[in-house]
Amino acid sequence: MRAGVRHAIGRAFPRRIRITSIRQIAALPYRFEGTGGDAAVRVLLVTSRATRRWVIPKGNIAPGLSPSAAAAAEAEEEAGVCGALCPVPIGAYRYRKKRGSGASLMVDVDVFPLAVTQELADWKERGERERRWFSLAAAADAVDETDLRDLIRTFAPAQFRAAVRQARHPQAPQGRKSVAMFSWFQRLLPRTGNFFEMFEAHAATVLAGAKATARLLDGGPATAEHIREIGEREHDADDITRDVLKQVRATFLTPFDRGAITALIGALDDTIDEMQSAAAAIDLYEVASFAPEMRDMAALVVDAARLTAEAMPLLRDVTRNGDRLHELTERVIRIEGHADEVHKAGLKRSLKEFGAIDTLRFVKERELYEHLERIVDAFEDVADEIDGIVIDYA
Repeated sequence: MRAGVRHAIGRAFPRRIRITSIRQIAALPYRFEGTGGDAAVRVLLVTSRATRRWVIPKGNIAPGLSPSAAAAAEAEEEAGVCGALCPVPIGAYRYRKKRGSGASLMVDVDVFPLAVTQELADWKERGERERRWFSLAAAADAVDETDLRDLIRTFAPAQFRAAVRQARHPQAPQGRKSVAMFSWFQRLLPRTGNFFEMFEAHAATVLAGAKATARLLDGGPATAEHIREIGEREHDADDITRDVLKQVRATFLTPFDRGAITALIGALDDTIDEMQSAAAAIDLYEVASFAPEMRDMAALVVDAARLTAEAMPLLRDVTRNGDRLHELTERVIRIEGHADEVHKAGLKRSLKEFGAIDTLRFVKERELYEHLERIVDAFEDVADEIDGIVIDYA
């Protein structure tokens, strides 16, 4: 069994980076349309300043403020609303925040409900944002974050279910008997799973990790942020790998042989596991500057990850895309060969510069080169698995 697969089913990772969550707070402003017991709930969303997408007022906890007080302050500053804010959060959601260094870090946001009693005509960020009241269903559709969408849906679950049932399932089977029969019939149908979506999601996660690795090897003051992002991406990839393994066990019909599926996702997972190991070594040794050959190897890692991400959607139709898949895997294999040459040149340079005068630095650099080489080797394994699928199914 591959290392990536073993990791996914519970074996502890060596030298795992410990990730401390970045936390923010947010307010979910709401009001009732009417006074009756069945009055509809509406929530207020604002646009973000940079991308103009719909979000809820959020931010960092200002010094001296409690989390709930900080959420109330964000609601007034960003959305121009005041009211009764519950001091207990109703839940949390996650999103990735782009930093100036280029790192994209995960942030956990605690959400506090705010019963709006006053809408200000003028507020601090009026000229920078748009605000708009939404129904629960429309608000859930408007936001991008999956966890936030689910949180909005469960804010008034009975109302949301009724709206969705009316809008999306006007002719749904009625009565327990018909629903039970429909469910029984569904269980008899062959299932193919959503393996292609998970392969593509994993490859996108690997590519994001590769880019973070390249930024890390560029050096600079944001080392900790890049190391953190690599660790987060590795956790994301583990979750996808675990889902694939569960899906393999639960699926009646799979697009490829089960062994091919587990081998491919295991090889993909190995790539980002090796990135995480390299980041852990850099963190352990507190390396701040990197040789040109190390940066060249990081660039090769990014290109191998890009080719892998391009290959994943093509697996949906191996027969039609077999030639292109073979071209991509050949390029990955050539990258691995070139990385070997860069690795040798880098070791030779390090030995010449530090072997006699700074042995410890040479030992550190030798280990980093080995980690970088293992990343590229893992991409070659992915290429081999793809080639195997092409041979068997094209």
